[in-house]
Amino acid sequence: MTEITQSEHNDDLSAQAQPIDQKSPNKITKEGEREAIFDVPVKITAVVGDVKMPVRDLVRLGRGAVVSLNKKLGSSIDIYANERLIARGEITIVEDDNIAVTMTDIISSSNNH
Repeated sequence: MTEITQSEHNDDLSAQAQPIDQKSPNKITKEGEREAIFDVPVKITAVVGDVKMPVRDLVRLGRGAVVSLNKKLGSSIDIYANERLIARGEITIVEDDNIAVTMTDIISSSNNH
């Protein structure tokens, strides 16, 4: 259930939808706040490596071209959530020959600015 409330910081009639506690209709629960966040989509990106090159070299690339990256085979890869570094990991093969990432180091938010 959702409660529509008028903003306390604003005298206009703008409204915000917030989850409410079914037993106490006037009380917003922490659980309701967390549940709303759990459905927000997050893009996870695993970066194997990168390279900078001039456009002149880029346009010369064709089928079968090999582009050397800045990482060595077996080194950790960077894992991002919505373009923010959250972890480092290793590439893993899972069933049906799909690739996955095993997180080996979680980056604390204080080190991530």
